[in-house]
Amino acid sequence: MSRYWLTGASSGIGAALAVQLLEQGHRVALGGRCAERLAPLVARFPEQALVALGDIEDRERLALIADELQQTWGALDGVILNAGTCEYLEPGRFDPDLVERVMRINLLGLCHCLAAALPLLRRGERPHVVVMGSSVTWLALPRAGAYGASKAAVRYLVESLRIDLANEGIDVTLISPGFVDTPLTRRNDFPMPQRWTAQRAARHIARRLPGRPLEINFPAAFTLALRLLGALPPRWRLALGRRLARRPQE
Repeated sequence: MSRYWLTGASSGIGAALAVQLLEQGHRVALGGRCAERLAPLVARFPEQALVALGDIEDRERLALIADELQQTWGALDGVILNAGTCEYLEPGRFDPDLVERVMRINLLGLCHCLAAALPLLRRGERPHVVVMGSSVTWLALPRAGAYGASKAAVRYLVESLRIDLANEGIDVTLISPGFVDTPLTRRNDFPMPQRWTAQRAARHIARRLPGRPLEINFPAAFTLALRLLGALPPRWRLALGRRLARRPQE
């Protein structure tokens, strides 16, 4: 069975995916910032699960985690870079600090994790990099400038890395979900069509990971609609976005 490092394992899709992987018999290093949330899984799967406590923005801590994984398992067969955040810009109140915060976590934090994991993956068996993206990259939406920009950067990074890592035998999969019921999305104050539970999303991902697809998208109808709308002429996309947009609060 494979040795995985899963970031963002304390809640949402990450927590549900951790259960799926552990139930399949894999060994999983559970990344997160809250030991109390990770402890139940370690207690349930003491021979398979271990805690990789740390913040993805803390490069020194990530290096220590990588050292611990090398000492414990010797290598990694897969890394699932799931940790991230989501914040929305308000009309008429552009906030560069918010943009920086989201980019720092979703893009740079991912890069720090990847840098820590790659040396271990190169020693693993059929190494696999899995990255959590978003379907928002197919269609620009109001208020999503920070989150969408971070995930668009993640998509480009992943597609470029896929080329660079191919000669090393490292497969790369991008996950592009629609709306999933998580602590982050529960803060949203707008409709979320075709929203899946985190458990359903995790089952869908876990079933497809062995096939190592280039991309995992869901729900099918919702993500297809976004891709088709994203292919419209720019002025049509602008008109659609304006219909969805809120007016600035006075």
